[in-house]
This record gives sequence, structure tokens and C-alpha cells, in this order.
Amino acid sequence: MIVNLSDAHSLVSNWTAEIRNIHIQTDRMRFRRNLERIGEVAAYEISKQLPWHEVETPTPLGIHYSKVLIEQPVLATILRAGLPMHQGMLNYFDKADNAFISAYRKHHHDGSFEICLEYMSCPSLDNKTVIISDPMLATGASLVKTIQFIQQEYKPAAIHIVAAIACTVGIEFVRRECGANIQLWCGDIDDELTAKGYIVPGLGDAGDLAYGAKDQS
Repeated sequence: MIVNLSDAHSLVSNWTAEIRNIHIQTDRMRFRRNLERIGEVAAYEISKQLPWHEVETPTPLGIHYSKVLIEQPVLATILRAGLPMHQGMLNYFDKADNAFISAYRKHHHDGSFEICLEYMSCPSLDNKTVIISDPMLATGASLVKTIQFIQQEYKPAAIHIVAAIACTVGIEFVRRECGANIQLWCGDIDDELTAKGYIVPGLGDAGDLAYGAKDQS
């Protein structure tokens, strides 16, 4: 399942417009907060699909039969750009366990790059719903490497991906390499990818816009 949260007008389409806008995205605090808010909405939408049961909730005047989650998901993010969206989901899934993955593009002098996955800190993901946040799903290479590592080490019950901006090329690559049962939640979806693997019109480098420019290694 692929959900484009900007298919219809909503606050999400307003926030994605702001994170794309070169005149607004220079405000790092607002950029991070907009990513956080997209993460919050995605968490709310995903929560509707998670298993729940009915429990007796005592109130001052009686008993209410409430629908509550059976279990919290595990929230995972790819450092560093995914942190604001991760925080947004953690605002809603506030009892969730967390996982952190270091996966990045290692650039070469000829302009090519490879994905390096150097670090992952996580609880057991066996039989868990895992939600991975990464603001830009461009080529999909870093997400595929992350998901394949998770699937080799664990047997999660379900995997969701949350991206602020996704590219159709990357979406197709993830589904082809990791299975069509991966669910994707996107703030918006673009169709074009440059030769260097950047989404057009996209928004630029989400990590740099959120936290400042970096040296390439």
C-alpha cells in the first residue's frame, strides 16, 4: 500500500509546500518542525491499522470500554535527516521502543556513490511492527539496505516507511527488492530523479536543511 498524504488538500500539503519553498526552508527551526508535524500525522494514520483490543477503563462515574493498542510499534530512523520525523512519531507513539540506523551515501570522485550501513542500535524486532522514517525516499538504496538488514536479523510482523517526499523510482525499487507488503506513507510523491540521485522538484538535502551543511567523505 502506498499513501500520498497530499493527494487531497490538507495541512500536510501546506507543510510539504513550506519545506520545499527556498524562501521558507532557510528557517531551520520551521523546517524541522514541519517534518515533525508530517511525522505526527503519519503516526496517527498508521495507528488506525495497528492491532487493538477493548479494555475496561474506570472513570469517576463508571466503566468505559475503550479501544487501545495491543502493542506499541518500534520506531526506527535513518540518521541524521530522519530525526525530526522520528520525533514527530514519538510524540504520538510515546511509549514506543526506538531503533537508530547509520546509513549514508559515500560519494566517490567520479560522482557515483554507495550506501554504507555502519551502525544499528535496536531492540528485538521479531514479531514487531516497525516504522522507519526517512524524509527523502529518492533512489531507495539506503532504505533497501536497511530493510534487508532488518529482515536478515529479525522477523518483523510488518514494516512501514514514512517519507516527507518520495520518488516513484525509489518507491518501485523498495517494493521490488523488499516485497510489496511494505507499506509507504508519503507527505508527497514526485516522479523525477536526477542522475546523481536527487528528487526533482524535491526540496534539496533534508539533513543539511535541518542541521547544517556537512563535508562529504
